[in-house]
Amino acid sequence: MKHILLFILHTSSLILLSAASSNGKPNLLIFLSDDLSARDLGCYGATDVRTPHMDRLAAEGLVFDQAFIISPACAPSRTAMLTGLTPVHNGSEANHTYKHDHIPSLIPELNKLGYRTAAFGKVAHGKDIGDHQFHHHTKSIAPSEIEAWLDEQPADTPIALFVGTKDPHVPWPKPEDYSPEEVTIPPFHIDTPDTRLFRAMYYTDVTRADKDLGNTLSIVEKRWGKDFFTLFSSDHGAQWPFGKWNLYDEGIRVPLIVRWPGQTQASTRSSAMVSWIDLIPTLLDVAGTKANNELDGRSFKHTFTNPFAIHRDQIFTTHDNDGRANVYPIRSVRTHRWKYIRNLQPDWIHSTHSSRYRKDTAGAYHWSWEEAAAKDPNAALILNRLRQRPGEELYDLENDPNELNNLAADPRHADTLLSLRQDLTDWMREQEDDGQVTPEPWLPGQPDLLAPHTDWSPYYKR
Repeated sequence: MKHILLFILHTSSLILLSAASSNGKPNLLIFLSDDLSARDLGCYGATDVRTPHMDRLAAEGLVFDQAFIISPACAPSRTAMLTGLTPVHNGSEANHTYKHDHIPSLIPELNKLGYRTAAFGKVAHGKDIGDHQFHHHTKSIAPSEIEAWLDEQPADTPIALFVGTKDPHVPWPKPEDYSPEEVTIPPFHIDTPDTRLFRAMYYTDVTRADKDLGNTLSIVEKRWGKDFFTLFSSDHGAQWPFGKWNLYDEGIRVPLIVRWPGQTQASTRSSAMVSWIDLIPTLLDVAGTKANNELDGRSFKHTFTNPFAIHRDQIFTTHDNDGRANVYPIRSVRTHRWKYIRNLQPDWIHSTHSSRYRKDTAGAYHWSWEEAAAKDPNAALILNRLRQRPGEELYDLENDPNELNNLAADPRHADTLLSLRQDLTDWMREQEDDGQVTPEPWLPGQPDLLAPHTDWSPYYKR
């Protein structure tokens, strides 16, 4: 009993110290998943995947239904978040590229406010984590390491804790408690047994990401109670066709949940359009200061107490390439109702790591898609649309949320097309974005330069 009482007193003192230590500044927890589309969470409508911790956070906080990234690849998305600048402005345009040396990170702005900042796991992308000047950073998200770092921090210092799981980024594990026969296949995918198997593998990884969130929340709540600011999101959509490396909503629309007791109400939703370039300007606002007006991002803190408030009326997104496997420059502008996509090189083939490498943990289902397309005209239409695209695409998201019906050639929507086309042209001009990429593309008629060079037999069993 004595030991139990001492434990209770110790735990209570930690909570009281953390609350008193912040000097009016809330402790911050930012948890990021990797390659997770909004459609694949229970709180966003999924009925075939288990995300209890994400759903619990949604039930206790504010869910944003119109949250978007600026570019659907890891490096440009995360660099844009950490700088508050678009890819053209910060220098990280293609995947595995990094911000220019003269471009400041926003993390030092939190440091200046007295925060102790830490990044556990995949917060920035790759080698550039040191350029963002976190007080502490490590690749691990092991609970013991997070706990140890938190226990070392002064009791009177506010903390900004960033934690990034690599799930559900590929490679995907074998299915655990998911049946391929019971998963839901999106209407823009080809329904084959292999697609279902990989969907079950992906869902297994989604649930692992959810568990990582649950573990992190448990660690932090033991020390801070629930009186702290929490933000959960994902860097872009899942590594599926029409998802990652694409500007369809499957690639650019992401989960975003904020919980801040006293500022957000439980089980509320916002239709405010927000971008990942807005995340750290919002954190700075929460911490009590305003971000530099020269940033592309701006705070959406005002939506916390007024979920119906307007933040942005348009979302712009970009994609260039991800090495040699994905060379396909695209730009888009999205409103609440409409999406306009400009494929800058429509004569090129759209390819991805999944379609060209075809590992048994990421993409081997593409063989089954080709086999289905050879027999089924509907499957052939999906596969052709995946690989070759027109110069312009226009979608009525209100009536066609899955972006299946391209209205760019429909004269009834000519005015909308012209208006959004001009908006995107003006934005690219303001960005000084010439749309050029340097890697060589994959052209029609050319042999696939990547996949045939690998012996796939050890990876894929027919």
